[in-house]
Amino acid sequence: MVRDARDAAGARVGLDIGATKILGVVVAADGTVLAQARETTVAGPDGVLASAGAVLERLAAAAGGSLPAVIGVGVPGIVDRAAGAVKHAVNLGLDGDWFPLAARIGARAGDLRQPGAGAARVTLENDLNAATWGAHVLSGADDLAYVSLGTGLAAGFVLDGVLRRGAHGAAGEIGHVPVDPAGELCSCGQKGCLELVASGSAVTAAWPSPDLPAAEALFAAASAGDPAAVAARDRFVHGVADAVRMLGLTVDPAVIILGGGVANLGAPLRDAVAATLRTQAATSPFLASLDLASRLRLVPQGMPVGALGAAMIGDAG
Repeated sequence: MVRDARDAAGARVGLDIGATKILGVVVAADGTVLAQARETTVAGPDGVLASAGAVLERLAAAAGGSLPAVIGVGVPGIVDRAAGAVKHAVNLGLDGDWFPLAARIGARAGDLRQPGAGAARVTLENDLNAATWGAHVLSGADDLAYVSLGTGLAAGFVLDGVLRRGAHGAAGEIGHVPVDPAGELCSCGQKGCLELVASGSAVTAAWPSPDLPAAEALFAAASAGDPAAVAARDRFVHGVADAVRMLGLTVDPAVIILGGGVANLGAPLRDAVAATLRTQAATSPFLASLDLASRLRLVPQGMPVGALGAAMIGDAG
């Protein structure tokens, strides 16, 4: 908690609903995080609602016993923002017809508001878009690409201060750009997709670790000189650099922010990707002129960018 959540005017709530955990925050109107709460996600409609409800209860306690009126929710899957519904959130067990998640969370939140305070207003957003908006709030950049290195690989965009969702909600699905026609079959049905190389799942497959996060174990082993680890790390880093180069050549954002679970590696990841970008540009005056390496940023470690973005997503339009 940064300061007392009970004293913040214009406070908002953000929920980042993932397959393993739900992270909630109370933030001030300027995006300052005031309180956080976390619960393990229980799959299925009832389980997700129970888990989210437990987070809301803890946030209400931190806010003096009553939730703020504005709640944003980031959730994986296909989101109908107008209807407040989600489908194809397979990892959450919400893989049937449209599920009215916003209304259900709103009803639960209503029980946690002071009598006469009115109903909570719940906005539903795709989780990547929410995290992208959170990166925008944190960085202050109005022209950025956010690269999510999580289980998969995807990018989000804020261009001229506007969140770009895409005509069909598919903007930034760079993980499913095929880069190796002879590569493995991807879950999307194509072969050789970029996320088979540049994602948390790719790192786990290449370097499983029972004790540490796979990316941390891989980079540590590579730093210790293990030849197999060096090869696996370099393959992953080159894949991430290819993703950054793709974004630079298609969208040309002023800032490219690395986030997601793998980005918890911090500076070693950013520095390795930047070095690879410089190597790629060494033989191309055109690439060198773009100086993609200098545009790289990291989400600050420990910052709940998805939940923060969900709380502030109403400002994205």
